[in-house]
Amino acid sequence: MYDIAAIGAWLEFAVRWLHVITAIAWIGSSFYFIALDLGLHRDRNLASGADGEEWQVHGGGFYHIQKYLIAPDAMPEHLVWFKWEAYSTWLSGFFLLFLVYYLGADFYLIDPAVMDLAPWQAIAISLASLALGWLAYDTICKSKFGDDNTRLMIALYIILVGLAYFYTHVFSGRAALLHLGAFTATIMSANVFFIIMPNQRIVIADLKAGRKPDAKYGKIAKQRSTHNNYLTLPVIFMMLSNHYPLAFSTQNTWIIASLVFLMGVTIRHFFNTMHMRKGTPYWAWLVTAIIFLTIAWLSTAPMFRADEDPEAGIVTRFAEAEGFEHVTDIVMGRCSMCHNAEPFYDGILWAPKGVRLDTPANITRNARMIYLQAGLSHAMPPANVSFIEPAERQAIIDWYAAATKG
Repeated sequence: MYDIAAIGAWLEFAVRWLHVITAIAWIGSSFYFIALDLGLHRDRNLASGADGEEWQVHGGGFYHIQKYLIAPDAMPEHLVWFKWEAYSTWLSGFFLLFLVYYLGADFYLIDPAVMDLAPWQAIAISLASLALGWLAYDTICKSKFGDDNTRLMIALYIILVGLAYFYTHVFSGRAALLHLGAFTATIMSANVFFIIMPNQRIVIADLKAGRKPDAKYGKIAKQRSTHNNYLTLPVIFMMLSNHYPLAFSTQNTWIIASLVFLMGVTIRHFFNTMHMRKGTPYWAWLVTAIIFLTIAWLSTAPMFRADEDPEAGIVTRFAEAEGFEHVTDIVMGRCSMCHNAEPFYDGILWAPKGVRLDTPANITRNARMIYLQAGLSHAMPPANVSFIEPAERQAIIDWYAAATKG
């Protein structure tokens, strides 16, 4: 049993590592080419017939880059295609979704307090939402409605807000934000696989055959690439959110997710404008900061304070605070079956993240974490598997407040 669990843990770690590496490669190349395209000097009459050029320096060498709207007079024999970064990111991400949320559906995907689903039902909803979401998005883009880019972006935002509301009313909070990120990443990867790459192949085939390519293929690819540009940062936020309960396990989770997409727009607007040499709209950072502070407020996050040294009396203060004995009983009964030197919850072989809550001393040392994850938010226990009561969560909040007041 131990060997199987250990192998599973290392497999998950390996896939997560691969996912992060491929995502860095994809996002890095995407941001680079967006910046390059926006920053090209197009006010020069180039003998090569190129649309624009840029000189860059990196790694001790100089690069002279030119962009052709159609193609050079002679097509090069070898072209470097930037596609595998996107494909590998999505494939590794889906495998990770399978390992964590599908195989661990009872623990991570389903929250009976949100919707009491059987694992197969939750998995089916997950798969259907990813597939149908792409089909709906692609259909709208290809319709006459999608001819207006501004109108299309607004419609896409409305769809994402609707999905945020849907996911938070079907899955656990952690799974809801993860799925919103997975849905967005699916759109981005599918844009590359089904639209951008095929359109580029059509253009190249026409050029090699001596035909003039239809400009619509470049226009469509540019539209989808722009969508990917603005969606990248929110996807990263969603993927990181599972480590921060105040983002995924509050009553306002779907509103928080909706605001995150607006932050993606403001941040990318700043960089896109700067790369186009049209100024530096620092106001975008102010708007971003306001949105982020609004998110923090919606999550009812407390003012962050540095943890005091135990020798300064913080552990004693928590141990002597009113309600400590009651909280100890709650934590020992609801949490210590996993957070123990020798966990006795089925399938848990070691304390998650090494956090032990099996003694009063360990409870005081982890008071802030208990408060954030089991009191202020409902992140723990996952899917409320130990059936902690609202009154018990309130007791944790009251105890923490009593220990930290003043």
